[in-house]
Amino acid sequence: MAKPSFWEDNRRAQEVIRERTELSRPVARLKELTSNADDLTVLLELAEEANDGSVDAEIADSIASLTKDLDEFELKIMLSGPHDTKDWAQMLLRMYLRWCERAGLKAEVVDLLPGDEAGIKSATVEVSGEYAFGYLRGETGVHRLVRISPFDASSRRQTSFASVAVVPEVDDVEVNVREDELRVDVFRASGPGGQGVNTADSAVRITHLPTGIVVSCQNERSQLRNRDTAMRILKARLYEIAEKKQREELAELTGQKKEIAFGSQIRSYTFHPYQLIKDHRTGLEVGNVDGVMDGDLDAFIKAYLLWARGRET
Repeated sequence: MAKPSFWEDNRRAQEVIRERTELSRPVARLKELTSNADDLTVLLELAEEANDGSVDAEIADSIASLTKDLDEFELKIMLSGPHDTKDWAQMLLRMYLRWCERAGLKAEVVDLLPGDEAGIKSATVEVSGEYAFGYLRGETGVHRLVRISPFDASSRRQTSFASVAVVPEVDDVEVNVREDELRVDVFRASGPGGQGVNTADSAVRITHLPTGIVVSCQNERSQLRNRDTAMRILKARLYEIAEKKQREELAELTGQKKEIAFGSQIRSYTFHPYQLIKDHRTGLEVGNVDGVMDGDLDAFIKAYLLWARGRET
C-alpha cells in the first residue's frame, strides 16, 4: 500500500483497503478478549490467596461479561463467509462488476460515495460494450437481502434493501441541456480513510437546477474528462425522465423503480437460514448464491428478457 503504484488502479486499491479493515477487526477483538481473560485469571489468583470471598461478586460479573463477549465473537467467526460482513450495496456493486468481466463488457466506477462507517451509500458505474443496456435494463428496481445479521448476538434475521437504476447513454442531439440550468462544482476526489485519489480539484459535481438531479464523477485525473462523463450521465437521466414523463420525483427517473420497502423488490437474495435467490417477476429461483454474487447473472438476465418479450406481445 505504501508503493505509489498502489493507487494506479483506484477501484482495486479501495477493495484492498476494505478487505484489510474487515480482516483486522476479528484479530483486534481476539486480542482484546485474550487480555480480558488474562485479567480474569489474575483476579481468580487473588481470590484464591485472599480466601475471604471479597472479590466473588466481581469475579461473577467478569465471568458473565466474558462469556457474553465470547458468544458474540463465536457467532461472528461462524459467519465468516465471503458475503457475511459486507454492506449490501457494496455486494451488489461487486456482483455487477464481476458480471461485466464475465460478459466482456467494460465497467468503470465513475463515482462512489462511501458509507459513514463502512460500505457504500451509492455508486455510479458506466458500462460499455455491445447490448450493454439491453442486458442490464431488467436489473432496474429494488433488490432485497435476507440473512442472519453478523453483528447480532441473538442471531436475528436482517433485511436490507438497495435500489438499482439502469439508464441508456444518449447522444447529444437527443437531449438539450442549457448551461444556465446547471451548477458545476469542483472538488478534490478522495476515497475511504482519507486516501487521496487525486492531488488537484479535478472531481466534478453537476446539479441540474430544474430537476434537482446531481451527478458526480471523480475517476479521471482530468477535470474536463470528469465533466464530460458527468454530462453524459446527466443527459441519460434527463432523457429517461422525458420519455417516461415522470418529472415529479428523482426516485422515479427510470419509470420502473419502486419504493424501497417490503413487497416492492424485484429480486430477493436469501443467505441465511437457507440459500436462495428468487426473481419475483419471472419466478426464477437459483440456489447457488455464491455463484450469482460472483457475477453469474446470465440465467436471471435471460429469464427477464423472455418475460419482458411476453408482456410486450
